[in-house]
Amino acid sequence: MIKPIAHLFRLARAGFVLAREGVFGLVDPKPLPWAARVALAAARLIEQPSAGASSNRLATALTKLGPSYVKLGQFLATRPDVVGATLARDLESLQDRMPPFPQLEAERVVEAAFDKPLSAIFASFGPAVAAASIAQVHRGEVETPEGRRAVAVKVLRPGVDRRFKVDLDAFFFVARQAEQWSVDAQRLRLIEVVDTLARSVIVEMDLRLEAAALSEITENTKDDPGFRVPGIDWDRTAREVLTLEWIDGTPLNDRATLEAKGYDLPALGRMVIQSFLRHALRDGFFHADMHPGNLFVDDEARLVAVDFGIMGRLGPKERRFLAEILYGFITRDYHRTAAIHFEAGYVPRHHSVEAFAQAIRAIGEPIHNRRADEISMAKLLMLLFEVTGLFDMRTRPELLLLQKTMVVVEGVGRSLDPQLDMWKTAEPVVHEWIERHLGPLGRAEGAAEGVGEVGRFLGAVPALMTRGAALLEQLDEITRNGLTLSPDTVSAIGRAEARRGRWLTGGVWAIAVLLLWLIILVR
Repeated sequence: MIKPIAHLFRLARAGFVLAREGVFGLVDPKPLPWAARVALAAARLIEQPSAGASSNRLATALTKLGPSYVKLGQFLATRPDVVGATLARDLESLQDRMPPFPQLEAERVVEAAFDKPLSAIFASFGPAVAAASIAQVHRGEVETPEGRRAVAVKVLRPGVDRRFKVDLDAFFFVARQAEQWSVDAQRLRLIEVVDTLARSVIVEMDLRLEAAALSEITENTKDDPGFRVPGIDWDRTAREVLTLEWIDGTPLNDRATLEAKGYDLPALGRMVIQSFLRHALRDGFFHADMHPGNLFVDDEARLVAVDFGIMGRLGPKERRFLAEILYGFITRDYHRTAAIHFEAGYVPRHHSVEAFAQAIRAIGEPIHNRRADEISMAKLLMLLFEVTGLFDMRTRPELLLLQKTMVVVEGVGRSLDPQLDMWKTAEPVVHEWIERHLGPLGRAEGAAEGVGEVGRFLGAVPALMTRGAALLEQLDEITRNGLTLSPDTVSAIGRAEARRGRWLTGGVWAIAVLLLWLIILVR
């Protein structure tokens, strides 16, 4: 009983801050029941006079509520299906910038992490150059045989894990209550939304996991033209501390410097989009926070990504879904695009593929009737969410994170080239994936994998037969110790065994024929 009361107390405080900042003024009272309209009107009585003038009231309120709410706001910016497209766009401006915690505390965290004095770890350790809700970054130096080398040292905020645990418990409480009373909340899977946020925060609060993500990206992209990531100093990395190569590149949002250095800005815009799609489709593992502040250009005109606390991962089914959806919009094959939703199980079978294709056509056709700079990907996604809601499509957090990152990436590309055509830029990467995985080579590899699956099944047959024999022995032991079966039961078991034997024999022959056919196909 104490916990729910504590949650209610914290939520009441949050509600007060939201009301003071005028957030409830963004809510349309018309569709609400009368009791909710009365509560909304009462909440607006304590609104600050200046609150209505602010265009980002929610972002301001969440910043005042602290790190957990800032992270929640950033996460909800990736969920326009939950908060609506307008609020999602407002939340995109929410910056995860916090006052740095004291230098002496940062030094103590580093020393405790390695159980050594600071001077034995770093040759120098400067003040914080950036601070966020979970960690802050310092510029340091390490001694090497070649001399001193600059490094970026990310240090976890002291006590941040306890603060997040308390606030996440309150978020779960709200999500459970909402799903209990609202069908819409169930469709939006609010508990899963909070769970996804919680898992993301857990990963961000163990900097070794961020280092592992960076290591995986490094391996995946080692041969990619024009893209790289910072190197990791594993000897100076722990749960609370992450040490990376210092990047001296030009931030991608510093257009004036990029132009002064003579970089090809349209080419950089295409590189951002194609790198993201290549990582998502080819690797199934992508940087999910590719805003301009996390992207740099080095002296060799290579794109350098930093801050790998938020990552997205897609399985083979989701990658095929993404590729075929994009290819369907590019080629205007809306029926195929609709069919992929059904094949993936995202749209319930009781709906019509043709009707869903018609709805997707209503989204896709305007894209092809306008210039590239007139196409709003945010509007496209808003329409897509409306359509999926009409067809009972349950939200897929991994796809929503991917789609939202695509919107951010498109914005970065357009800032470098206002005439950038997202679809023409995406087409080579998508087409390459389609050819590689759904063309003749992909089908041959799929057949080979099928042969492997059949082989593994046949290899397991002796073990299955051994377990079957053991079960028969146990049954024999049971019957000898007094279990009596009626003649009718014994006769029925005999008939069932005979039928099973015929099915087993037929099944083995079918598998053998299938195996032979697959081998011939691969050859």
